[in-house]
Amino acid sequence: MDPNHLFLQTAVSQLGVKEIEGEQHNQTIINYAKESGFDWVNDDETPWCGIFLSWCATKASLEGAKSARARAWLEVGEETKDPTPGDVVVYWRGSIESSNGHSAIFMGFNADHTKIFTLGGNQGNRVSMAAYDASQVLGFRKLTKSGILELPPAPLQAGSRGSDVKKLQAVLNAKGFNCGTPDGIWGGNTTKALSKLQESNPNLQVTGTYNENTRNVLTALLGQ
Repeated sequence: MDPNHLFLQTAVSQLGVKEIEGEQHNQTIINYAKESGFDWVNDDETPWCGIFLSWCATKASLEGAKSARARAWLEVGEETKDPTPGDVVVYWRGSIESSNGHSAIFMGFNADHTKIFTLGGNQGNRVSMAAYDASQVLGFRKLTKSGILELPPAPLQAGSRGSDVKKLQAVLNAKGFNCGTPDGIWGGNTTKALSKLQESNPNLQVTGTYNENTRNVLTALLGQ
């Protein structure tokens, strides 16, 4: 699967996730931050629109913002004047001169291009669709891969750890076999993702392990 399509698909899968009122916090929203490298976030009240985008980008092995600030997404990927669904849109909030903003996923314009339909986190305290004034747009960004994908040597299997596992996880995610955030720890999700890859190719045995035959198939997929 194309990484940009996976980015959008991942965001859509989270529609409806919302903050918990009161002293409790939604662990799913906290995990968006933890799995994106923002370990200092421990609640669902910290502004999380940019954090949600970072989580979706991580799942798709795309470059994400290094900051939780919404406007940090103006520095990610490539600028585009002709956005398509799945691109990032950044709005100013309060005042264009301020540092406040909102970042989310562009889904389309209304008929006269005065409104932009937007999929994002922290919209009404939840992952939702919303319409924003086009006059508040600061820019559109087309995301790019988070680095050169590199296949590790075989073999690897359940229980393996380290940078080679992280490389394999990033490749699996990029090819649509989602194993979660690449963390270098081979757990159940990595086994399931690799098994799905093997099931999809009649020339592979479903072993749930990363062997030379599986590496050869992934090499061919990367070449595509």
